[in-house]
Amino acid sequence: MATYLVLILFGFFPIAVFPLSVNSFRGFALLIFISTFVFPVLNILFFKLFGSIQSLSMPTREERVIPFVFIAILYGVITYLFYSKFRVGFTDSIFKLLVIINLLVIASALITFFYKVSVHSLGIWGLVGILIPFNRMTENAELLYPTLALIVIAGLVMSARLQLQAHRPREILVGAVAGFSTSFIATIYLY
Repeated sequence: MATYLVLILFGFFPIAVFPLSVNSFRGFALLIFISTFVFPVLNILFFKLFGSIQSLSMPTREERVIPFVFIAILYGVITYLFYSKFRVGFTDSIFKLLVIINLLVIASALITFFYKVSVHSLGIWGLVGILIPFNRMTENAELLYPTLALIVIAGLVMSARLQLQAHRPREILVGAVAGFSTSFIATIYLY
């Protein structure tokens, strides 16, 4: 989801990924993909390999707790490395986006201590929660169509989770509300 967000923003609202330039964007997007997709997948495979989880789908809440906590720690370390190694500061838009993404991951980990939530729903609605405030910041509604497309995709993702019987409707709804509200409030506050 983080990679999609960075690609959407760079393509339609580049000020949101300041201070990235066109030359540095490809490397940054690849780094975001590796750190927010590849590393978490390897984390879950590691837990499966050593028997901490029974299935890659992690059907029970109990199986999700430890991997989600590790992923939250991983995202925190990655954000810290961006801050310290790449001189991305608190005032840079890209750092603010990384903080919001961290908040979403932390929210999913915290909720998992008490309830099995649809992380797919949380993630996609988290993107919507970021893009809606950004729509008000644009001059020519550059993000309107990507935001509308993302809302449709969010509906498809939620329907797919139900169709696959991976979640109950309440788990999907809790994920959507948690993702949207966390990112919407954080975006309003940080921007």
